[in-house]
Amino acid sequence: MDPKLQRRVQRYGWDKAAPYYERGWEAQLEPAQTALLRLAGLAQGQQVLDTACGTGLVTLRAAALIAPRGHIIGTDISEQMMRTARDIAEAKGIGNVTFVRMDAEALGFDESSFDVALCALGLMYVPSPEKAVSELHRVLKAGGRAACAVWGQRSKCGWAQIFPIVDARVQSEVCPMFFRLGTGEALRQAFASAGFGEISGERLETRLDYASPAEACEAAFIGGPVALAYSRFTDETKSEVHREYLDSLAPYRNGNGYSVPGEFVIVAGIK
Repeated sequence: MDPKLQRRVQRYGWDKAAPYYERGWEAQLEPAQTALLRLAGLAQGQQVLDTACGTGLVTLRAAALIAPRGHIIGTDISEQMMRTARDIAEAKGIGNVTFVRMDAEALGFDESSFDVALCALGLMYVPSPEKAVSELHRVLKAGGRAACAVWGQRSKCGWAQIFPIVDARVQSEVCPMFFRLGTGEALRQAFASAGFGEISGERLETRLDYASPAEACEAAFIGGPVALAYSRFTDETKSEVHREYLDSLAPYRNGNGYSVPGEFVIVAGIK
């Protein structure tokens, strides 16, 4: 996919997904986000960046860890995600956070601006994740730490059929190479190529639990990366893709709902 088109698809897709994102994914992503924050080693008073931060699930947790003197900036390509994150921060009374719409591959910050840089499950959506990791390295101070999480190996993510099901009905792939960084040592290699040292990481297997077929479909089609394509489907096509997706989840049926396997890869490094 052309990089400009990919960025546009992601921007407007996540604009549509924003109102449903936390309802469909907050609990499911929590294990990866907790591991990411542990590897990041946040401390009070730090200046932190969280790229591709979505509605701020990690950003706001990090804000609490660096308070009261620390500050965190969350960035995302989706303006609606940023608006939602600002609203949530304001409602919770969290004041040491700023949200700005920004491309992860072209961060508008000076070199050596941050003590810690985070990216929780956003690298899969950018045209060049290696460039995004290099940007994290650039904006860190010497001795600063970056930590990133991505989805793991395709075969260990039971919901992965969502992409071919949707791609069969659109003109271009929604998320080309989505699982590339979670394969083998690809994310570690991206860190090494960007110049990071003392690289560490882990693989984390988990379960994504949904209480009903409707809940599983809402998370996958409305609250996630295929939201833009899905919004253009006819009602008949929506029924078809629901049926195909639920068929792919049949091995993971758990009573009235589903317990779907998933895997995350989390890597950290020092500048």
